[in-house]
Amino acid sequence: QVQLVQSGGGTVQPGGSLRLSCAASGSITNRALMGWFRQAPGSQREGVAAINNLGSAKVADSVKGRFTISQDKDKNMVYLQMNSLKPEDTAMYYCASGPFTYTLSAALREGAYNYWGQGTQVTVSS
Repeated sequence: QVQLVQSGGGTVQPGGSLRLSCAASGSITNRALMGWFRQAPGSQREGVAAINNLGSAKVADSVKGRFTISQDKDKNMVYLQMNSLKPEDTAMYYCASGPFTYTLSAALREGAYNYWGQGTQVTVSS
């Protein structure tokens, strides 16, 4: 079992920044891969960023250069730093965890994850 508790999010103007946090606990095996997903109303859930316990990271093309995923292993925390936010970034954001994967080719797909956080709303609006 893995527990994921998210914090952060909120409303920000276009061009602004937010940081999402995810506190993970439980099975180490099932949190060797950590990811962030988002889902806008009427849309499918989309993989945003992923990082494994070796520190290899991947971000989606749609957020590349603006979003950064990082982790603090000592604190069992994963972060999503979001800069230069756009209205199209508005969505519910979810933290997720899964077993280790050396290659991150599939790390932005839901099937790589077993556990999900509760979700946190990010709204980008003027």
